[in-house]
Amino acid sequence: MIDFLRGKVAHRESEYAVLDVHGVGYRVFCPNPYALSHKDGEDVTLYIHYHVREDAHLLFGFMSRDEQSLFRLLLDVTGIGPKVALGILAAGGRPEAVVAAISQENLAFLTKLPGIGKKTAQRIILDLKDKLGSVSLSSPEAAVAMSIVGSVQIGDGGSAWAEAKEALMSLGYTEAETDRAWLQVKPKAGPSDSVDVLMKLALQALYTM
Repeated sequence: MIDFLRGKVAHRESEYAVLDVHGVGYRVFCPNPYALSHKDGEDVTLYIHYHVREDAHLLFGFMSRDEQSLFRLLLDVTGIGPKVALGILAAGGRPEAVVAAISQENLAFLTKLPGIGKKTAQRIILDLKDKLGSVSLSSPEAAVAMSIVGSVQIGDGGSAWAEAKEALMSLGYTEAETDRAWLQVKPKAGPSDSVDVLMKLALQALYTM
């Protein structure tokens, strides 16, 4: 069982990064590959979930233990596979935001996540509300995440970019950085693009700045 990998990012795509660990390249699927450090010579640590299917052995990597724990909890919910769980973490911004939404039974926030309808959101709350002890809600970042979640209510008319921007800022990017990223993303963005799509485009833009 692989618990974590530490190495240099050799390549990135929209859904995965290739981590060079002593000359061996591991393809690791991540919530936001472009958010990984890209400083020359800097090692990155990814906490791994090793997923076995009949036709493939897949690695899913996360920047924190909280992300890793939440991903595994989401896989326990009926109807949620690795792809949907990864999309939830990517669009949710921080694991604390998703945990806060589940704790507060905030269906509006959860149904804005990719692949999550009302019935699935209700199932997530029912299955996980009492199992979230492995994900911390005591950090300063958690307070920010909870305030963001609390602002998303039924009937909220905010745009997908507004939500993506909030999520990016909760990752540590400044408002000025996200605004510059939007200038590059806007010409490529379609009217029906989800928060997940806009975040990936923005992270690619931020990576090249």
